[in-house]
This record gives sequence, structure tokens and C-alpha cells, in this order.
Amino acid sequence: MRVSRGSRAVPDARRLPAMPGWVVLPLRAFLGVTFTFAGLQKLADHNYFDSSSPSSVQAQMRSYARTSPIHGVVTFASHHAFVVGLLIALGELAVGIGTLLGLWTRIAAVGGMLLSLSFLLTASWHSHPYYLGPDIVFLFAWTPLVVAGAGDVLALDGVLAARARRQMRLPAAGPVAIEFAVVRRLCGQYDDGRCRARDMAVCDPGACPVLDAQPRLRPATAEELDRRTFLAKSSVALRVGAVALGVGGVTAALGRALAPSSRDAARAVPRLGGATSSSPTTPAPAPTAAPPTTATAPPHPAGTAIGPASAVPVGGAASFTDPRTGGPAYVVQPASGQFVAFSAVCTHQGCTVDAPSSGRFHCPCHGAVFDARSGAVLQGPARRPLPTVPVQAGGDGLLYVT
Repeated sequence: MRVSRGSRAVPDARRLPAMPGWVVLPLRAFLGVTFTFAGLQKLADHNYFDSSSPSSVQAQMRSYARTSPIHGVVTFASHHAFVVGLLIALGELAVGIGTLLGLWTRIAAVGGMLLSLSFLLTASWHSHPYYLGPDIVFLFAWTPLVVAGAGDVLALDGVLAARARRQMRLPAAGPVAIEFAVVRRLCGQYDDGRCRARDMAVCDPGACPVLDAQPRLRPATAEELDRRTFLAKSSVALRVGAVALGVGGVTAALGRALAPSSRDAARAVPRLGGATSSSPTTPAPAPTAAPPTTATAPPHPAGTAIGPASAVPVGGAASFTDPRTGGPAYVVQPASGQFVAFSAVCTHQGCTVDAPSSGRFHCPCHGAVFDARSGAVLQGPARRPLPTVPVQAGGDGLLYVT
């Protein structure tokens, strides 16, 4: 119910919790902030678009494609990973800002649902049981905003629609919370539980002619109101979009200009078969005949060469691409001449784990920790160890995936 304060009608504060716009406001704020932050974080992360980084969007797509139920779509997208990754980051930014401002709220919510669905079918598809995956929660969290929008509460949708009505000198519109007992008292047709306007039928909210009375605009007026509202929203959306692109560009530039963090430095490990992240590209030595002192060394094993064994430091690791799956992997040399290799794909939700530090692999997404010698789970939420990659050193000085 509305009460008058001065010359302006405002909602009664006691009724606010019952109004849809106020009910979804906390959820709107959370989703808006989260998706805005996610978009800016991707733009600022210099590893996100770096195809040589194990945490890049390219590496993530190759990893997700192996087990995703939409394998073909993800595989195709991985061939255009930079464009797809940029669209994801900008899409999250647009959805987040639109939700926060309450601008084209339902369209922003549909976009948020589509992004969450794509993440569910890729990044979260590994989650077991299913409720441990966050993206299924985000998918359903968007449904109230798809159904109800922002409810014109602290939202540009409502402000711009109300301005268009004022420009056309139309009365204000919108839902008002009011108890049915008040309707009975004010309508003038209520008589001891019966409705005189309905031939003394039982008074019922579902059939109340007062509640059913909707102000009808003439078709031409309604069309003009819709046109003005659409143009106003589009104009504001273009200006907000331009500002968002500017902020995104500045964020991306700062992310690349600032020095890498300590975690990035720890992740800088040699990459077999290509450049390293801390030294210039060094070509792998060509296989040569074994010297007389190693004439008894076994020939290279059957398999695919991934690079020189000398590139893997003792007690350290090197990254490579598993030739069997195309996914990221690490080879570790815990002791001189001893080599073990593991997939870099976390068994919780398919994120790429960081290079080993202090004898452990750490998943940056949800905190799982794995032993760098055995791949065993040291800390959840992952339940399964990292898959091993069979690797063997050959007599020619190269490492082979057998």
C-alpha cells in the first residue's frame, strides 16, 4: 500500500519485503558483482589469452573437450579460443553490469543462464556429486530474474519506463502490496462476505473485479510508450556499453603492464617441445648416436618424444602436451633419473592445476592439492588422483610418452 509523504507517493516500508523487486535485490546484487568481477578478472589475467600457458583459455578448452557432453562444440570453439574467450569475458561483463544497473534485466539474466549452462557442460561437468559444482547453482539462480526482472526496484528499467510515461502525461504504473481486507473495505461492494458486484457471490481475491481491473491504454498510446521506453533503454545501454568497454580495456592493459605475481612466477616452468616461460626457446637436441661409454644403453622406447630429459630439473617439473589426449600435463623429476608425469587436469571440475611447488600440485579454482610424486589427493574437494601419463627416458636423451 502506498502512503503519502509530502507530494510524493512512496511504498510503505513495512510492505517492502513482500514486493518482488526487493525480494530479488540481494540475489541481483550478488550475481551482478560476481559476473562483473569474473569478466574483469579474465581480461586482466595475462595468462588467459596466452596459448603457451597451462591456464590459458586454449588449454582449458582442450581439456574440457575430452569429456564434455558437447565435445564437438567445444572442439570447434578451441580452434577459435581467443575469440571465444574474449566473448566469454565481455559477455560476463555485460551480464554483470546489466544486472547491477537493472538495465534490460531479463535479457541480462537469460545471458547469465546461457553462460552458466556452458560452464556447467564444460568446467563443472566433472563435479561429483552434482551439487558440488557451482555452475548448476548459478544456472538456477538466474531464473527469478528471468521471470520477474528487477521488479523496478533500484533499476534503470523502471526509471526509464516511468520517465517515458511522464513524458506522455500518463499515470504511474506498477504493483502495490495491499492486504485484501483493505480492498474489501474500500471497494464499496463488500457485504458480509459477499460481493454485490458479483450478484452476492462469495467475496474471493481470485474473482475480485477490483483486483482484475487493469488500466487499458489505447493501442496507439501503448505502442508509442513501448517505442519511447525501448529507445531510452537502448540509448543508455550504448553509453553504458561504451564505458564498460573502456574500463575493460584499461583493466586488460593494467593486467599486462603490472609485474607477474608470485604465483605466476612459481608457475613459470620449462615447457618441453617449445619455449619456456622463463628463458628463450631452445630447440630439442636431435637424437645422436650413443657414446662408447653408454653403448649398452637401451634404444629409445616406443612412443612419442616430448622433449629432452635435461630440460626437467631435478626436484622440479616441466609442462608438455599429452600426445594421447592433447591436454596439458606435467613431467616431474623427484630424484635424478626418475621421471613421473601426470595430467594437469584437476579431477574435481577440470581446471588446470598449477605447476608443482614444494612437492604439490595446487588447483587454483577450488583449492584441491595433489602429491607431485604420485598424483594422490592430499586435500579435497577432489576425490580422485591426477591421471598418470606413462613416460620413460630413452637412451637418446629424450623423454617419451609410451
